[in-house]
Amino acid sequence: MDITFDLLGNALVSGLLLGGFYAAVTIGVSISFGMLDIVNIAHPAFILLGSYIAYIMNANFGFDPILVAIVAMPAFYALGVAIYHIYDVSFERRGDTALRGLSFFFGLLFITEVTLTMVFGVDYRLVDAVYIGPTIRIGVIDLPLRLLVPALVSVALMGALQLYLSRTFIGRAVQAVAQDPLALRLMAADPSRIKRIAFGLSIATASLAGAILIIIQPVEPSIGRDYIGRIFAICVLGGLGSFAGTLVAAIILGVMENITATFFGPSWAPAVAFGFLLLTLAFRPSGIFGRA
Repeated sequence: MDITFDLLGNALVSGLLLGGFYAAVTIGVSISFGMLDIVNIAHPAFILLGSYIAYIMNANFGFDPILVAIVAMPAFYALGVAIYHIYDVSFERRGDTALRGLSFFFGLLFITEVTLTMVFGVDYRLVDAVYIGPTIRIGVIDLPLRLLVPALVSVALMGALQLYLSRTFIGRAVQAVAQDPLALRLMAADPSRIKRIAFGLSIATASLAGAILIIIQPVEPSIGRDYIGRIFAICVLGGLGSFAGTLVAAIILGVMENITATFFGPSWAPAVAFGFLLLTLAFRPSGIFGRA
């Protein structure tokens, strides 16, 4: 019985930390999909791009992956602005943002994945840092630093974005742009410019999410596809555009997956997590923190 409770306690704690990681990889989609109605299925590919940049700088110069990701965020922001400009000119201004817009991001996913495969091959890559390996033990509970540090960084990222979106004019405009572009124009704000900024922010988060990913596990170019379903599931479950909902939903999925994997095997974890998603949406279609 004691062994069972020990396993349960560690599964709960590891699930909470895993949920922090899930929140980091989802926050960008929460902006693009939840606030801008842009189904960016290529987001995991940009996360992988962030992972490989962290890997290059860590392997060649010994730089900390998280520090590399923070320094690279402005470049990822500029990349996001450029991608949205192409999307806006090619699809949004023509009112053609459904199937063709989705195909555009699918193409970006494919191109990025193929490019990474050609450059790095299909071998798994990993990084080295002082917090990868050590574990803090509190009673019978283990706190692996390779999960704890990314979880804390993820929460800090979400807090910083929430402050920016709630305390600045541009941040409030980002939250309003998908709801009422005409009202935004009356406030002397250009909806296209605001969307460029918002999409740039969503891609900027991929830099940090990529560093967190490669800290937690080795990566190879196609691994991003494993997270597409989880990312959009967490975004929908938490309520589109809600950062608090994203964090809560990410923790729920992380805990459920970890407990299921611990007691019933890893193959059952995704089925249980997505089953919970379906049940939640059946009774609350707007998600946990969505508008009723």
